[in-house]
Amino acid sequence: METVQELIPLAKEMMAQKRKGKMVKLYVLGSVLALFGVVLGLMETVCSPFTAASRLRDQEAAVAELQAALERQALQKQALREKGKQQDTVLGGRALSNRPQAS
Repeated sequence: METVQELIPLAKEMMAQKRKGKMVKLYVLGSVLALFGVVLGLMETVCSPFTAASRLRDQEAAVAELQAALERQALQKQALREKGKQQDTVLGGRALSNRPQAS
């Protein structure tokens, strides 16, 4: 069974023989499922450029979101470092002013 055109005549031949009704139904069912698979494969082939482009857009959006999150995190770390330096400066100045002066 290499092509779809071979399946339909085979199914017709099996139905014409009518030796075993259950076997004919099984062959017809198999042929229908094979045709269904071929149609789904064709649909997937036709739609693949659209789905690939959609996946690419989704990945680009995820990367942009991740970069934005990393930039926010870097800005937060920088702000914490600056705040820490300011506190050290303020506390350091107070510590110097609280020391007894040696005369």
